Amino acid sequence: MKREILINVTPGETRVAIIEDDKLDDFHIEVERHQSILGNIYKGKVESIMPSINGAFINIGQSRNGFLYLTDTVNPLVEEEMSGPRRFLDRLLKRPDKKNVPPKKSEVPVLKEGQEILVQVVKDPFGTKGARLTSHLTLAGRFVVYMPYDPHHGVSKRISDPQERQRLKEVLKELNFISRGGFIVRTVSMEQGKKELIRDAKFLYKVWQQITALAEKKSAPALIYKEYDLIWKVVRDFLTDDVERLYIDSEEDFVKLQKFVDNLIGRTHVNKIIHYKGKESIFQFKGVAKELEGIYNTKVPLPSGAYVVIEPTEGLIVVDVNSGKFKTKAGPEEAAFMVNMEAAPEIARQLRLRDLGGIIVIDFIDMSREAHRRKVLEALKNALTRDRAKSEVGYRISALGLLEMTRARTGRAIEAISFTPCPYCHGRGKIKAV
Repeated sequence: MKREILINVTPGETRVAIIEDDKLDDFHIEVERHQSILGNIYKGKVESIMPSINGAFINIGQSRNGFLYLTDTVNPLVEEEMSGPRRFLDRLLKRPDKKNVPPKKSEVPVLKEGQEILVQVVKDPFGTKGARLTSHLTLAGRFVVYMPYDPHHGVSKRISDPQERQRLKEVLKELNFISRGGFIVRTVSMEQGKKELIRDAKFLYKVWQQITALAEKKSAPALIYKEYDLIWKVVRDFLTDDVERLYIDSEEDFVKLQKFVDNLIGRTHVNKIIHYKGKESIFQFKGVAKELEGIYNTKVPLPSGAYVVIEPTEGLIVVDVNSGKFKTKAGPEEAAFMVNMEAAPEIARQLRLRDLGGIIVIDFIDMSREAHRRKVLEALKNALTRDRAKSEVGYRISALGLLEMTRARTGRAIEAISFTPCPYCHGRGKIKAV
């Protein structure tokens, strides 16, 4: 499997494409006018508490207040105003996270209007809604994730090998230099040495000490910690051993990237970074420019002649599978099954490339056999395992070919970042006929 990372930097915009076997596998974009605040940590001030919706609105210095579920409130700034804070915190950390279930009065942290609290953004502002917040803070490193308020250690579920999981758990036991909190070992840590994991954990703990020191000095609302920009996040999360090359067309960022990778990952990965100096676009040079243009199209053609239609609406995303020009000597049932099996992984790929989230309804071509419906559902689920965004898929495809699923939405979709609604047709995309 050949994997490459392409980074295109232009004034006001950064685009990153991840190529697998010469095919576009993932795409990310960051536009200056739509700066993401996902992952940022703020010292906020409680503006209002809404018991009816089990939440509070927090002023974090943005144009709209952020929203915090009361059951997400674990914070030393809150603890100081509680009776028996240590016992309460221990009990709260052990309690399952049930955001949509009204908590008992004895379990709700005592928040007051005007109170200061440390919060982290887990979902960017969307439409008229402010950012979604949590006070279960996390700091992601190359190999581990540090959770200052959760004393538990764990290993990523994607690491399935029992021996490797046991080895990593033994490494976690040696992280005894922290005074509080816990660590989660990331998937990229597989077969990594103990030295690299401990170094990463120490770095994150040092960052946390800097955060707490700055939080004591600043008054709310204030930005305490800013998450990495797109380039650095992609390098941290995607520059793994199976990546052969990383191309970047900005000389300034090329130099910075070499230093960053040398400090964070190591010299062996620095040699993979190449400064692209060609006259044509880096995406044209690698032959993926046409695929990138295709992620903005409603219609997605499939190799067999069939196609998929993707229509985002205000409330949900509708995906329709059509046979198109697909031809076969098989009967209608087998033909429908073959098209659906081809469409399932492409649908998962398009959701990932376009970064579509929320409620998704997929209309597969009708299949009368339950065995066929199960195989198509399994194919979709397998394709979704490559997605870093969390998704929930319905337990079955209905007799009408419909399947409901959800995909976590943490920010704006790729199309929403790259385009603005037409001021004349107001986003309808149609003109009146003669």
